[in-house]
Amino acid sequence: MKLISWNVNGIRACVKKGFLDYFKQVNADIFCLQETKVQENQIELELEGYYQYWNYAEKKGYSGTAVFTRIKPLSVKYGLGDRESEPEGRILTLEYNDFYLINIYTPNSKRDLSRLVYRLKWEDEIRAYVNELDEMKPVIICGDLNVAHQEIDLKNAKPNRGNSGFTEEERGKMTSLLQDGFIDTFRHFYSDQEGAYSWWSYMSKVRERNIGWRIDYFIASQKLEDKLIDAAIHPYVLGSDHCPVQLEIGS
Repeated sequence: MKLISWNVNGIRACVKKGFLDYFKQVNADIFCLQETKVQENQIELELEGYYQYWNYAEKKGYSGTAVFTRIKPLSVKYGLGDRESEPEGRILTLEYNDFYLINIYTPNSKRDLSRLVYRLKWEDEIRAYVNELDEMKPVIICGDLNVAHQEIDLKNAKPNRGNSGFTEEERGKMTSLLQDGFIDTFRHFYSDQEGAYSWWSYMSKVRERNIGWRIDYFIASQKLEDKLIDAAIHPYVLGSDHCPVQLEIGS
């Protein structure tokens, strides 16, 4: 089974930049989006053979997630914990026979860290939610998690230490999640690979020079370790300031 995750930074703009060509080419079984930036009825995608699930933010042109899946899920949840919705549309949970898939667009703590407290509370709620589901069946988390976990996960670690996405607090939350019994699947296969990034600033020549961050992930329950086949990053795919990431798992 092939799973793809991509922060498209606006699905309408991404469609104009070749999204559908990539979607057809990659031929994923499950395709997850973050930062869709649409409301209901603002876009219709003809994706033959796929069920579509969208979680829209209440605020127009902001946030949002979606999952396109060939395999009909047993259930779909749009909220977190006992909640039935989440105002920024940042989470979608699909239940399958053998696992839960959680598609997440983690809040950015902002350049001035004014949203860091909110972000850390979000992390605690997500961790509790994920662990609760993992007690029932294995979990796969994917999405833009807005953190470079280790120094190897961004080009310029030292000058970015303490900046949004690379604070000790944010990195610590990722460490805690992994210590609960989860695997960063890319690092599972490529523990020492440098220059493997999934996001680049729109500033001139930054992407061409590969001055990036790896902030998009597939995180899997350790219960799935023997089913993990490979993980990949697709930096050659344009259309967003992020690129798609991939996970392959066996049955």
